[in-house]
Amino acid sequence: MGWRIGPAYRKREAAENRADFRAVVSAGPPPGLLALQGETPVGWCQVTPRAAVPAADRPWRIRPVDDVPVWAITCFYIRKRHRRQGVTSALVEAAVAWARDAGAPAVEAYPLDGAVSPSATSTGYASTFLRAGFTEVARRSPERPILRLELP
Repeated sequence: MGWRIGPAYRKREAAENRADFRAVVSAGPPPGLLALQGETPVGWCQVTPRAAVPAADRPWRIRPVDDVPVWAITCFYIRKRHRRQGVTSALVEAAVAWARDAGAPAVEAYPLDGAVSPSATSTGYASTFLRAGFTEVARRSPERPILRLELP
């Protein structure tokens, strides 16, 4: 819920965040994608029109670059024992396909640049997106590029 309501989600009860997220899912469209191994969820990626995640407009580092109605990949969660196995890359590929099928003109991401910041991140690493064909469209702080993939 952090991308939907901002930092206030950390001060709320977990049950309230879960209930609000269930409401987002029920209202549709789906707010993201699951990666499954068999029937077991092993990863999650939030991908949605950027307008659906208004908290993305608050941090100066990732404010909109232009008026293109991009979709945004804003969050990942990969189960610990499934990390470093290509789950994030598979989710990026699926998220791009999902956005393309929905008519998005482009997809953006706001990952960390691992060469600049070794921090852990729920937004992914720039290298993953660059390998998927994204290009840097802005960098307002050294560690956090804005990457975009134009969709034909």
